[in-house]
Amino acid sequence: MVAVDSKAAPAVQKTSLVIILAVSASHLLNDLMQFLLPALYPLLKDAYNLDYMQIGLLTLAQQMTASILQPAVGLYGDLKPKPYYLAVSMVFALVGVTLLATANTFWILLLAAMIGGIGSAIFHPEASRVARLASGGRLGFAQSLFQVGGNVGTALGPLAAAYFLLPRGQSSIGWFSLVAIAALIILSTVGRWYAAHMREQSAKPVVKAARQMLSRPKLIGAFAVIGALLLSKYVYMSAMTSFYAFFMIEKFGLTPQQSQLYLFLFLGAVAAGTFIGGPVGDRFGRLTVIWCSILGALPFTLMLPHLNLVGTAFASVAVGLILSSAFSAIVVYAQELIPGKVGMVAGFVFGFAFGIGAIGAAVLGAMADQFGIIFVFNLCAFLPILGFLTIFLPKTDELAKLEAKPA
Repeated sequence: MVAVDSKAAPAVQKTSLVIILAVSASHLLNDLMQFLLPALYPLLKDAYNLDYMQIGLLTLAQQMTASILQPAVGLYGDLKPKPYYLAVSMVFALVGVTLLATANTFWILLLAAMIGGIGSAIFHPEASRVARLASGGRLGFAQSLFQVGGNVGTALGPLAAAYFLLPRGQSSIGWFSLVAIAALIILSTVGRWYAAHMREQSAKPVVKAARQMLSRPKLIGAFAVIGALLLSKYVYMSAMTSFYAFFMIEKFGLTPQQSQLYLFLFLGAVAAGTFIGGPVGDRFGRLTVIWCSILGALPFTLMLPHLNLVGTAFASVAVGLILSSAFSAIVVYAQELIPGKVGMVAGFVFGFAFGIGAIGAAVLGAMADQFGIIFVFNLCAFLPILGFLTIFLPKTDELAKLEAKPA
């Protein structure tokens, strides 16, 4: 019998954690660049005389592009893995940032939003796949660590707007091309690890993916419920990221810079909640996290439009912390429904989340023009009621019936 070096195992674990941290850091940089556009909305609204509908259309262009492409990119990656697609995604991000910095019309802003969305579409399903490959079986933890990078990047967007972009103007976005280049370098390194992992796996005996025991109607029903839960979460999140600054300006008379700081509080809470949700799901079950997250946010969403400035800030932090904790659990739960289609499922979840959020932003923008921004927040407050649909999701013991069959 060949002796096993006891020092080998920690090295493997360290390498896996480094890879998860690398894709998480890249997620931070990617989502920071993606949030440059909504962070600039107060400036762009005045500079280009935009109405709320046009602001919603910018969000729609950015997120709908990502929504449509992500499932296709994920499925293609399942069938023909491409380790260096992650680096390619940053090339699109770099072009989008450059266009955003130099745009002088609404239509060029729209094009910049779409190109940035393409980069995001390539990045998310592939990076989620890499996080899963490097998880060592701690799926919720790996997915949360990956997700929290994006949330931190999004949370830094308002700070970048308040202290860098808004004082210096639209052209200062050009400096963020350095962020895209840094992410490209990181993801090129991750791509080399991914390629080496593929070569290692190809040398092992082939094992068929787990056989799906759920019936087709039950599977369709489960994904319909997941879609409704994502709708409740991401339409509300879209209202916050696109219009919360305007809500704070209109209701409390804040300056654009001050409103960005309150948006940062909300997005910081989103980052914390995202990280907490994955490990808790590993420990207590995905459905438990989904139940508590969606419905747990309801009292705070209902109170938020009616509180004073301090109360509004507190409620927004509570909403961000609670509502965000479900996403990692939803991603891993959905991947367990269709084993062997990790990229496609991740692409569907990310894509649907982005798409429904984008459509929500456009619709809410039109409603804000017609009825006012405060009306929009009163209406969105009821969205977490959809969390009751979690009762129709298959229980964990049903998913445990999935069986692995040797080739």
